[in-house]
Amino acid sequence: MEVRFEEVTKTFGPTIALDGVDLRLCDGEHVLLAGANGAGKSTLLRLLTGLTGPSTGRVVIDDEDPRQSEAVRQHIGLLSHQILLYEELTALENLTFFARLYGLEVDIGERLQRVGLGPHARLPVGGYSRGMKQRLALARATLHEPKLLLLDEPFTGLDRRASSQLGEELAQRAQRPGSMSVLVTHNVPEAAHIATRVVLLRRGRVVHEQPWHGGDGDGLQRLCDQYLES
Repeated sequence: MEVRFEEVTKTFGPTIALDGVDLRLCDGEHVLLAGANGAGKSTLLRLLTGLTGPSTGRVVIDDEDPRQSEAVRQHIGLLSHQILLYEELTALENLTFFARLYGLEVDIGERLQRVGLGPHARLPVGGYSRGMKQRLALARATLHEPKLLLLDEPFTGLDRRASSQLGEELAQRAQRPGSMSVLVTHNVPEAAHIATRVVLLRRGRVVHEQPWHGGDGDGLQRLCDQYLES
């Protein structure tokens, strides 16, 4: 899978959210998209989902517009801080419902084991901790084994232990051949073992990008801090 932003601008009335963004993402890349509030990160993710289009320029995934291609959208998964689960249902019932909704034949038990929730499969989600809910949301977002996983502030509301657990699961997923992800987070150190590339936005423009080879979360935070707007 290849993703390209070609001179993409996105405006909302007089507000310029993205301003001439050129970006290319390829199979196997896991991008940390960082910047201050209002830098354009969430707008960029929304363009990738196909929920909105650019004001000028082009966004293409495998040479197709995600707004026009259902086949492309089927290869995209989204995990945000909103869990999008039914809390009165068990974890097993939640994943079974979403699998049937999208016509998927998957081993639900295996998916729950994959995110460490096998022993809690038959418990109502309303009784889960925030971290457990987010791991279940990850299982929901990846039921269809998306090639491109979009992560919009997935660590929000998690304590340190839950953040680390979710980060480990995302890092393991990043090792799978052919997987791609774009991660937006204010919890930058958690991305140190996930990201293979860092893209920094400032006022809707890409101001810096470089490969990232893992390791020091504090070093990654210092790199990003250089470009945060006051």
